[in-house]
Amino acid sequence: MDAFVAAKLRAAGLAPAPAADPATLCRRLYLDLIGLPPSPAEVAAFVVAAAADLPTAVDTLARRLMASEAFGERWARVWLDAARYADSNGFEKDLPREQWAWRDWVIRAFNRDLPYDQFLVEQLAGDLLPGASQDQIVATGFLRNGMINEEGAIVPEQFRIEGMFDRMDCLGKAVLGLTLQCAQCHSHKFDPITQEEYFGTFAFLNNTHEAQSWVFTAEQQQQAEQVRADLRAIDERAKKALPQWEEKLAAWAEELRQARLPWTPIKAIELASTSGLNHPVQLPDDSILTLGHPTTRGDIFIVATPELAGATGLRLEALTHGDLEFGGPGRSKYGTWALTELEVSTQIPGSDQWEKVALCRPSADYSEATRGLEEEWKAGFDKERRRIVGPVDFLIDGSNDTAWRADRGPGRRNTESVAVVQFAEPLQFPAGTKLKVLLRMHHSGDDNGRHNTALGCCRLSLTRAPDPRAAPVDYAAVLALEVPREQRTPAQEAVIFRAWRATVPEAKKFQTETENAWKKYPAAATSVLHLAERRGLQVRPTRFLDRGAWDKPKHLVSPHVPAALNPWPEGAPRDRLGFARWLTAPAAPLTARVAVNRVWQNLFGAGLVETPEDFGTRAPVPEHRELLDWLSVDFMENCWSHKHLLRTLVTSRTYQQDSRVTPALLERDPSNRLLARGPRFRPDAEVVRDTALSIAGLLHPKVGGPSVFPPVPENVLAYNYVRPTYWNPPQDAERYRRSLYLFRKRSMPDPMLSTFDAPNGDFACARRVRSNTPLAALTSLNEPVFVEAAQALALRIWREGGPTDDGRIDFAYRLCVARPARAAEAAAVRRLLDENRTRLRNGELKAGEIAFSALTKPADLPADASPADLAAWVVVARVLLNLDETLTKS
Repeated sequence: MDAFVAAKLRAAGLAPAPAADPATLCRRLYLDLIGLPPSPAEVAAFVVAAAADLPTAVDTLARRLMASEAFGERWARVWLDAARYADSNGFEKDLPREQWAWRDWVIRAFNRDLPYDQFLVEQLAGDLLPGASQDQIVATGFLRNGMINEEGAIVPEQFRIEGMFDRMDCLGKAVLGLTLQCAQCHSHKFDPITQEEYFGTFAFLNNTHEAQSWVFTAEQQQQAEQVRADLRAIDERAKKALPQWEEKLAAWAEELRQARLPWTPIKAIELASTSGLNHPVQLPDDSILTLGHPTTRGDIFIVATPELAGATGLRLEALTHGDLEFGGPGRSKYGTWALTELEVSTQIPGSDQWEKVALCRPSADYSEATRGLEEEWKAGFDKERRRIVGPVDFLIDGSNDTAWRADRGPGRRNTESVAVVQFAEPLQFPAGTKLKVLLRMHHSGDDNGRHNTALGCCRLSLTRAPDPRAAPVDYAAVLALEVPREQRTPAQEAVIFRAWRATVPEAKKFQTETENAWKKYPAAATSVLHLAERRGLQVRPTRFLDRGAWDKPKHLVSPHVPAALNPWPEGAPRDRLGFARWLTAPAAPLTARVAVNRVWQNLFGAGLVETPEDFGTRAPVPEHRELLDWLSVDFMENCWSHKHLLRTLVTSRTYQQDSRVTPALLERDPSNRLLARGPRFRPDAEVVRDTALSIAGLLHPKVGGPSVFPPVPENVLAYNYVRPTYWNPPQDAERYRRSLYLFRKRSMPDPMLSTFDAPNGDFACARRVRSNTPLAALTSLNEPVFVEAAQALALRIWREGGPTDDGRIDFAYRLCVARPARAAEAAAVRRLLDENRTRLRNGELKAGEIAFSALTKPADLPADASPADLAAWVVVARVLLNLDETLTKS
């Protein structure tokens, strides 16, 4: 690496700068590799080691830092920018989402040095890998990090296409280093990628649905597997205890088949929602899928003109579907549902009046015990409204307070159910009579759909059979029995066996054991939004969209890649997994270069290619093109290892140069593109905040888990379109977690992070713009977290800095800038101390207001210090935390 740089410098008549002093280099390594400053003891140890053998000292320190969990936290944040990560959905409602499981997956991936090619494959097509693990499914959350539009009257297909455009933009900026979105609307004269090729690439991602899945911790996964093992063991014991069970099960299954009623699905001629936000559509299997924003209250109308003569009953199947939360059948945060009321009415030809049909004798395969929803949802409920769920009788009781629900609990929630209602009299209407079925869903919460219980997918059917009733058998077993035996999965066979066993009196104890086992099934720690392949459905066609307009589809486009890039491998499957493999093939010209450039940019302040989102022909020509090529090949040849790449960079002489610049060099190369000196720039917003907390001794070491809410002024919360009632900042040490874990609300970005140029996650961000304004200085001086850091730092200085002012000043400088105070600096700090001690004695300043806050209390004061002593040092600490040297990586 150094040879490439040296050759450029010689050609320019320049020489490299000398090496930075060991203390500066130590701080540089810490900030670059883990995003935190070193302690004075760590600096001292490195200085001693560097004096003996600098190359070995640097390599040893780099390896140690990259082995810490903080490494993954620092470098995951870089990828989160590119992946447009946030903790809310965006647009005007900007409701919260649970996506931190994907963020934590990224942290783990960097810490275990997951090869970058596999890192991309799992994020683009983890669900398609053989035997995909939970982690690999979570990884595809990368494609779902974009915004979700929950405003009124959106058109689902329009928003789906907009989401696809966002994924293409992210893919281009984060992975390919290309502005793909430029070809979204039309081809450009000088661009190597045409609009046809844009939609050819689009086609690889298009056959997907937007899924949401449970995420279990490692302990919960073990617990769930133990429950499944216990269930299998119970099944085996039952089979041994029940003689001739196979013959009896077969006879029972045959009885069910013989008793099966003839049902005719209702084919809708009209589907509508009273809310205007839900968008029901009928699928080829006659099921009705409801998309759009899941509102707190809503009625779905299904109008049809079926043959009604002699109809005796209506069947409603609650069905699972991949486009629903957790597969459905419902749209709640569990995938469950509650159906408040079902009504049927008719309109004969020539009349404009609808006549209600009397319903009676409801039956269902499963109904849960009567209970209220308030405790389940905890918040977001109007206490004046009763919301009771329970047996299927509630389905036609005429009350909006009650609803039928079939929540079987963790592990069995997302399964099918069925209900049958009879007509009080067989229907006798002429041909052409319209039938309207109303599905009323009024059991959600009262805070804009955050607590939703809508039914997402169902199918309605009519029968003429006498006395129609739902079989008292798990409906999932009924559906499994319709699958030819040789095609059934082990899970379907188990469902069938347990459904039969429930009808056998002598097997009652096994049923009790089974129910007790299910009670031990864990509730998931969280969930994740991700993409999944549409299975069992016709491949979604991709059409060329004229001007990129979703409602102007033209000719069909098959999956293909841009001709300007590496060719498609012969025989490779043209799906997402094949696309991911193509993208990470050694022949791919951009993937490795873009990754290497991103790492370089974060170490040196600017990429070898200055426009990391645009490696195209209109981008500036890189100064060190051959160096980028060499690093990219070396990166691939060493297992696409980020840690290898970083070791290569930080152990180089180029990286270790002193960052001080002469006037002549500043005039010759102001942006340091020739690399004649070391990097010097202000780190990113998160590093600025984390550095202050670390110096103060406040930084919370916890890794991973849910995002925490930073303190935000009340007036900021009040101006949100949907006031975030969930915004509860922690009042303990969790308040000081790393900035990576701060809740990122797109419409209300953290003021401190925004001031220091952190993106809000609306779009993929390949590079941050680094601003320099007075507002930044005011923020780091007065923002509450910096004030609290200064208070804690003052305590630390007093406790650990020795008994004298000079000793404490020296200790404070070593904490903040990794070096002792110079004589002039120490004198200035002593003057500042004396001035403020005088002001405190005179009553100009109030010691308690300066020294203490909600989390730093008088009880924390050392026995040998007064509030005035601490307050004077708080003023000093605020100054030191705002030094240019503290806020800069040199």
